[in-house]
Amino acid sequence: MVKDRDEESGQYTETVTDEEIAEFVRNSNGLTTSEVADEFDYERPTAYRRLKSLEESGDVQSRKIGNSLLWESSE
Repeated sequence: MVKDRDEESGQYTETVTDEEIAEFVRNSNGLTTSEVADEFDYERPTAYRRLKSLEESGDVQSRKIGNSLLWESSE
């Protein structure tokens, strides 16, 4: 995946929409943060932030399994 950088701010722009991430989670039987990071070529903290934002908006939900979070569809 190619990452685009905003020339003015120097920050990377999002190339994956929230809907794409939510759809990926919905089409699974549960995913770890690392699995989502691998799918979208994100660093783990970036994937976690995106998933946490989706959880706050009600698109996905998480549950703790041992020391990991399992992300699932909230539907």
